[in-house]
Amino acid sequence: MSNREKYIEKMKLQLDELDEKMAKLEAKEQEAKQDAREKYREEMTKLRQQSQAAKAKLAELKAASEATWENMVTEMEKIRDAFSHSFSYFKSQL
Repeated sequence: MSNREKYIEKMKLQLDELDEKMAKLEAKEQEAKQDAREKYREEMTKLRQQSQAAKAKLAELKAASEATWENMVTEMEKIRDAFSHSFSYFKSQL
């Protein structure tokens, strides 16, 4: 397996783990009080958008040529880190 394939697989696993954690948090929405649910929904919407952006960037990375994919790694990691930090912050606020 090439470095590129290993990197893509690692990113996919990390994004999948964050999506799983988001699903668990969404299930807790029903336990929240009514006034907190709206804020909860807003934050989950933001997290879903970040998840979609990260998956789109991962798809771009997969489609990139051998010559250009390494240049995209930094941007992919920034998107993943932003998603991860947003998730961690949201989770800490619960």
